[in-house]
Amino acid sequence: MKYKAIDSTLFIENRQRLAKMLKPNSVAIVFSNDILPTNGDGAMPFKQNSDLFYLTGADQEETVLVIFPNAHNQVHKEILFVKETNAHIAVWEGAKLNKEQATATSGIQNVQWTSQLPNLLNSVMAEAELVYLNNNEHLRASKEVETRQDRLNNQLKAEFPLQTYTRLAPILHQLRAIKHSVEIELMQEACNITDAGFRRLLAYTKPGVMEYELEAEFLHECIRSRSRGFAYEPIVASGASACVLHYTENNRACKDGDVILLDVGAEYANYASDLSRSIPVNGRYTARQRAVYDAVLRVHRASAKLLRPGVFLADYHKQVGLLMEKELVDLGLITLDDIKNQDPNWPAYKKYFMHGTSHYIGLDVHDVGLWHKPISAGNAFTVEPGIYIPEEGLGIRLENDLIITNEG
Repeated sequence: MKYKAIDSTLFIENRQRLAKMLKPNSVAIVFSNDILPTNGDGAMPFKQNSDLFYLTGADQEETVLVIFPNAHNQVHKEILFVKETNAHIAVWEGAKLNKEQATATSGIQNVQWTSQLPNLLNSVMAEAELVYLNNNEHLRASKEVETRQDRLNNQLKAEFPLQTYTRLAPILHQLRAIKHSVEIELMQEACNITDAGFRRLLAYTKPGVMEYELEAEFLHECIRSRSRGFAYEPIVASGASACVLHYTENNRACKDGDVILLDVGAEYANYASDLSRSIPVNGRYTARQRAVYDAVLRVHRASAKLLRPGVFLADYHKQVGLLMEKELVDLGLITLDDIKNQDPNWPAYKKYFMHGTSHYIGLDVHDVGLWHKPISAGNAFTVEPGIYIPEEGLGIRLENDLIITNEG
């Protein structure tokens, strides 16, 4: 991996917190992601299961974590299974973690080869009364592709059909939503790289530059800073393209007089950053562009102040909607009559600000968290209001990443 070694204390403490929340005499099993194929003998870059990384720091395929806090045998309380390495793998793929390295990374003393998993599971499952299985329960998760986790969960249920199974995801969502100090440092490094990448592409911004050229300048800074690259598909949207929320073609020339909406963020050690800025191609906003920019900036600053412990996200988004409503009236985009006659399920301001203002961020750019419980200190959120005016070929979005403290 490009990133520097992470203090194993993070993963040790994460597992300790998880163990305390498991029911008595239960075992939790978490599987790594697959290396996904493309065509021929090609493969996509590996991306670890975020939950497994959160608990172990092991950043390679064919990895399994078994946690059994009440195991009679001390060595069964924590077991990390990793892919057995050999000289052939080292030559063709690069060396994998050996047992000593896996222990140093994760803090887990009992490391076994993944091939030993079936034998050890027989002993563990015979003793455990309850089995926690993990699953991707993100609110926006796509279920079109079967993951390694899905596949092996089903194999376990088939092999041990009389066991009682339950969900691990709700516990991990609660734990992952509160960021450890080490996690905050890693996220700050991702933000620092994003800052440097943004400043680099600013120097290349001028009329006639291609959107993909600006994307390339940002990526250059990511790679040279130990990042794998973008935390998500980058958006470099000039002119009317900024009104397409998930525009990723990045293939047009940036024209004199247009504004470029940049939604770009680096990852670092699997942790995401998420930044949006809107800049004039020629270095100067028109009066109208500046008015819209200032309106978004006011909503951004006020929204950040609303994110405090004890607030429910649903209520927060309604408050932000009222802030945006006023700005859109002042800009002449909606009227008081529009507001009076609006559909409560789709308020008038949604015509020009159709997305949410904040989401959790962490190991995933849209990270897991508890939307049905109030905000807590230690949560990390984006703040990203925007105004999109297709008829004017103008889209403005401003986005930063914030950690919630007891003070706000």
